Amino acid sequence: MHNKCPLLATLIICWVLAAGTGAAEPTISKSHALAMNGVPKYAAGFDHFDYAQPQASKGGKVNLAAIGTYDSLNPYIIKGVPAAGLGLIYDTLTARSQDEPFTLYGLLAETIELPADRSWVIYHLHPQARFHDGKPVTAADVVFSFNILREQGDPLYSKYWADVEKVEALDTRRVKFHLGQKPNPELALILGELPVLPRHFWEGRDFAKPSLTIPLGSGPYRVASFATGRSITYRRVDDYWAKDLPVNKGQYNFDQIHYDYYRDPTVAIYAFKAGEFDFRLENISKAWATAYTGPPFANGMIIKEEIDNDVDQGMQGFVYNTRRSIFRDKRVRQALAFAFDFEWTNKHLFYGQYTRSTSYFSNSELAASGLPGPDEQAVLEPLRAQLSPEVFTQVYQPPSTDGSGNIRANLRRALQLLKQTGWRFKAGRLTNDRDGKPFAFELLLVDPTFERVVLPFKQNLKRLGIEMEIRVVDTAQYINLLRDYDYDMIVATFGQSESPGNEQREFWSSEAADIPGTRNYAGVKDPAVDQLVEQVIGAPDRKALVTCTRALDRVLLWGFYVIPQWHIAKYRVAYWNKFSRPSQSPRYGLGFPNTWWVDPAKDAKVNAYRRTKKTSES
Repeated sequence: MHNKCPLLATLIICWVLAAGTGAAEPTISKSHALAMNGVPKYAAGFDHFDYAQPQASKGGKVNLAAIGTYDSLNPYIIKGVPAAGLGLIYDTLTARSQDEPFTLYGLLAETIELPADRSWVIYHLHPQARFHDGKPVTAADVVFSFNILREQGDPLYSKYWADVEKVEALDTRRVKFHLGQKPNPELALILGELPVLPRHFWEGRDFAKPSLTIPLGSGPYRVASFATGRSITYRRVDDYWAKDLPVNKGQYNFDQIHYDYYRDPTVAIYAFKAGEFDFRLENISKAWATAYTGPPFANGMIIKEEIDNDVDQGMQGFVYNTRRSIFRDKRVRQALAFAFDFEWTNKHLFYGQYTRSTSYFSNSELAASGLPGPDEQAVLEPLRAQLSPEVFTQVYQPPSTDGSGNIRANLRRALQLLKQTGWRFKAGRLTNDRDGKPFAFELLLVDPTFERVVLPFKQNLKRLGIEMEIRVVDTAQYINLLRDYDYDMIVATFGQSESPGNEQREFWSSEAADIPGTRNYAGVKDPAVDQLVEQVIGAPDRKALVTCTRALDRVLLWGFYVIPQWHIAKYRVAYWNKFSRPSQSPRYGLGFPNTWWVDPAKDAKVNAYRRTKKTSES
């Protein structure tokens, strides 16, 4: 039989050899944890994660901010805008370690049973696992959750778990997922990330419809109160069944977590400085450079801090919707990138804080670099006829400038590419030879502060004769337009993990491009990309995963689906000085709010300062 995907055939052979030959049963392990590669860092019987402090004090309240609004308390469906923080009320089968690339430890599942070929996995539920109403979490709840999420939930779930052949409850506490023989070593792990919903609560309710009924969970917090679209408060569950498990020791320390909603980030900054909320993760460079000043910063009441991390930064960029005819020719997409002057933007608008992104896996060993080596060549060669020659012969770099603002050479190159596709510059406008229509499109934004960033880009496009209209909409409208792919261009971020896998289908697959609500924002429909995604998913070890991911990265870059923007490998945080945190931060996360806690002495000082400040202002 002629196999169109030689590497996939090789992967299948590798898995068959790993499983043994003949009728011999594969080795079956039963463990407290699953690691994607190698062995878990924490052995059975470990006490707590290194980045958590078991002696952390419990208590206090943390006030946080969210932007926009919400109209639903169901975070797992495509409709509605869910409230911030809803993940706090649900437990998953396993908990992820934040100081390993991809290792999961038992939470609702006490142990995990897995054969060497990973053709199935059995999760053994913890006998003490309980929902907030006191009813036990059962295998039937797990089966129900899997089915309803895959059938009625966000399209992410149907893509994420597409290879699961069957799920069954073996008894009250054991649930088995049949994963088939197709290479997909990650699948057993990502099933551990399944949020388990109470069947007795959801049966008889319309799961797919947004609802403001307070849902029932089993996690460390429950919804205490809310004002629709304006605020929501979570209260720590005092008798939380899993509070003493190793994965939870030293975590979930706040008695209350409260979110207030603000119209936009600028308003939120003023509210933060006024003491209306306690913690802010900043992603606007101008605000970071100029807004965090004043007496509370000078006297130590507010701490401004940059925390390094090793988190894969993914890709942020101007994303073309290739479903639109104007962007179907990749030479057009390549051309417009010459109008974005990152160097000038970084110097004049971002205070030099950012690094230009040149990968969909920035700040990671997964990023393509240089020309393809022998391993990558082996992955890419069978697809050569479908790929751009540059994939093999050139190192991708987005257009660059000297930062002076003079980009005439870039614009000349852009016009050369546009002329090749039938566009002509006449009387200050770019028009199409076929129908005479002008080159015009709309950039959809949800954050009004981003306008200052895109206005120079708009001006450079105008010099090419291209009209780019900027449209800013509210959060609810933006989400609806995004779900229906009703936009020409957006600014989006493709977040990545240290162990990419099944989620890549939702980002890039041809099938996902036609399903409303996926993260295939660009509308990528490329058989070569489809094959590379499957090879990433089927990679049998870390080395193969890195190789396949780099190959996928390279092909996406030369597809010109985005104009790459920037990234920073730091968390920029500001917080009122009422917290303490462990001396060791997690390598792949911030740790807030899970491992931080309210320090009573610090909290008293902050509260006294705020009272004095309000009295003096009044």
